[in-house]
Amino acid sequence: MLQFLGNMEARADAKGRIFIPALFRKRLQSGGEEFMVLRKDIFQDCLVLYPGSVWEKELEILRSRLNKWNREQQQIFRQFVLDAERIEMDASGRILIPKRYLQMVSIDTDVRFLGVDETIEIWAKEKLEQPLVDPGEFSAALQQLMANFP
Repeated sequence: MLQFLGNMEARADAKGRIFIPALFRKRLQSGGEEFMVLRKDIFQDCLVLYPGSVWEKELEILRSRLNKWNREQQQIFRQFVLDAERIEMDASGRILIPKRYLQMVSIDTDVRFLGVDETIEIWAKEKLEQPLVDPGEFSAALQQLMANFP
């Protein structure tokens, strides 16, 4: 199982090429991942890189919950895959992020890669300089969520 953890800075060049941090590159290569899928996150203002195997698993889960004979559900599936793009790493460990994706999340040059379990998020650096959740609210929510576990 692929798992990513870390928070690393990088820079996009004028063409939108970014080096994937070495730690994440090694995980992808050791996992035998041949491609990744990029899409804008559904809830946050960031991009998400799915290793190919993780993307295929996510699609399978989504398909299993949707009725292909239901128009609304088919539109949800179409929108999910419409906003996705296959990405491959070059020999130097760089990926090319299409300009439309960079614009969607206001990335200029400075980015942060954030390992989030099976995926890698790409954020505009300044968006992660402040906590995503107020520290007091975070600790209270985590306490409530975990209170009933042994």
